[in-house]
Amino acid sequence: MSLARYVRIVARGKGRARAMTLAEAQDAMALILRGDAAPEAVGALLMVMRLRGETPEEIAGFTAALRAHVVGKLPKADLDWPSYAAGRSRGVPLFLLAARLVGQAGYSISMHGWNSHQSANASVREVIDLAGPQVTYTPLETLSPAAFSILNLRDTLGLRSCFNTVLRMWNPSEAPATVQGVFHPSYRSLQAQAAQLLGQQDLSIIKGGGGEFERHPSKDITLFGLRDGAHIQQTAAPILDDTRRLHETGDIIDLHGLWQGRVDDPFAIATVTGTAALALWTLKASPTLSQADQMARSLWDQRHQPKEQSA
Repeated sequence: MSLARYVRIVARGKGRARAMTLAEAQDAMALILRGDAAPEAVGALLMVMRLRGETPEEIAGFTAALRAHVVGKLPKADLDWPSYAAGRSRGVPLFLLAARLVGQAGYSISMHGWNSHQSANASVREVIDLAGPQVTYTPLETLSPAAFSILNLRDTLGLRSCFNTVLRMWNPSEAPATVQGVFHPSYRSLQAQAAQLLGQQDLSIIKGGGGEFERHPSKDITLFGLRDGAHIQQTAAPILDDTRRLHETGDIIDLHGLWQGRVDDPFAIATVTGTAALALWTLKASPTLSQADQMARSLWDQRHQPKEQSA
């Protein structure tokens, strides 16, 4: 079967084009992942969808195809944590320390990703050791070379495609809970709707720093997602009174020093504990966001104790 059939569905003239159904989108992405689609057709499909905007059904179908293409490569985890932010607006990956706190509470975390066009101090892989023993990080190019090739079409097409969203939706470890960060706020609802179509139960999506799941501690944060399979939209209040950007240009933080206590940066610490709190709430470690904040701060204060707290 040729991908041209699906290009015709989305690219016919005004009044004739339509969005793909979930099943059609799944078939189309399966063709692409198997390498059975002409590159011109792949580019046409992705760029038409970018121009008119993708639907939850299309994102769910693409994600289902990716899940079927890559099966059993990762052990199951309690929490899926994708990391696919790109761009030079990213700062140091404070969310790695947040993930470590969640692991300190006894949860296993599967982190996967690929980050491009970033400054050296924003590199996730350079400091991945800080995420701790409960966090497993798998590079996208290792996990799925085919998916890596699709993502890198950005360099050919000059634009990102909806595949960035699909990778955030992927959940290759089949974790029962997942957290996602987005750069554009409108994608929070889109991803929540797609996740529900896929049967996801517990999910939290925020507009995070540079598109990562990373909380600004001085702002109201609106969480979109799912709780026991039902849509939620809940606001997390600021936990710090400080007016500044989450990541200032040229701002370099010694993450090892911060974790070890040699660096005292209240804003960075609040970013870490606030992000961890949202993840813990997603995991139902605490029934309320305020209790999750308290739990995360306690985990931070006790981070150097030899015995980790259990979930």
